[in-house]
Amino acid sequence: MLRYRLFGNTGLRVSELCLGTMSFGDAWGFGADAGTSHAVLDRFFDLGGNFVDTANLYHGGQTEEILGSWFAAEPSRRHRTVLATKCTLAMDHGDVNSAGAHRKNLERAVEDSLRRLQTDHIDLLWVHCWDQYTPMAETMRAMDDLVRSGKVRYIGASDTPAWVVSASNVLAELRGWTPFAGIQVEYGLLSRTPERDLVPMASHTGLSVVSWGALGGGVLTGKYTRDGDNDSLRKGGNDARGRTTEDKLAIAREVDAVADALGCSSAQVALAWLQGRGYHSIPIVGARKVSQIEDCVGAAAVTLPEEARARLDAASAVELGFPHDFLREPHVRKTTYTKQVGRIVPPPRGR
Repeated sequence: MLRYRLFGNTGLRVSELCLGTMSFGDAWGFGADAGTSHAVLDRFFDLGGNFVDTANLYHGGQTEEILGSWFAAEPSRRHRTVLATKCTLAMDHGDVNSAGAHRKNLERAVEDSLRRLQTDHIDLLWVHCWDQYTPMAETMRAMDDLVRSGKVRYIGASDTPAWVVSASNVLAELRGWTPFAGIQVEYGLLSRTPERDLVPMASHTGLSVVSWGALGGGVLTGKYTRDGDNDSLRKGGNDARGRTTEDKLAIAREVDAVADALGCSSAQVALAWLQGRGYHSIPIVGARKVSQIEDCVGAAAVTLPEEARARLDAASAVELGFPHDFLREPHVRKTTYTKQVGRIVPPPRGR
């Protein structure tokens, strides 16, 4: 059974795994039909899940409609669900204002999502991607107005640079607006570059880190490594994203080896590693079948030994780059800190 964590600096309780729904629908030529999607949702909630993530863009709105029909079939489901959706990406390429984080699109997108989801509010609204053309003040004020209207409860930033999130939250704090409570980023054993700036920023400010791509598009489930290298499986998005290069497959094989030693699945090891990155680390898992969500939820019962975690850390490490690597150099540390540094008592947590 899943446990719960507080979301960011709020009192909102969310399950330690988030169910991603990009595979709900078939308008893009792949995915699960409504019946199968509903079965996955049922099982996720049976296992203690309550955090569901979607987007208006998924399958052209079909995914939100599938969720809406699930809510409508039993109204109590909506009250039990922490429902997150996203907007800002183009829904109509013939309309220049159907994309972006400006007020016109945000308000229209929320109204359309509410209709498709058959609900009167969204628990968590993500800015799907950073819109460099819209001033952050306009975005934050428009999001705050949506919260004050009761149509949105909390807000977050997906696929946005750390400095933008940080500056936006400072602006919100100074003006009394609703701040971002979390970030959503591609983060996992195959993609650890958020550790350069995004993850430290979130940790310092208390934001939740909700991770998409936690299983590397399925690469970390063993489907490319346990039965041999099947070239037919690599066609499509994973090749384009560089997830099936030899160095990435080497990481997947390390995950397989740890899983075999612990007697669990590769997916469970990859998710347990990510959940262990900190209290606010919440992986997103997608599923086209009930058995897949059952396997992923099993990660909650997996505790990685320190040796196994160190092995995975080493296999997947990335260069942090400047200034992080520079500040770690011995000669820099020697001139930055005195011999008395060990006598400094650190301040209380949260100060």
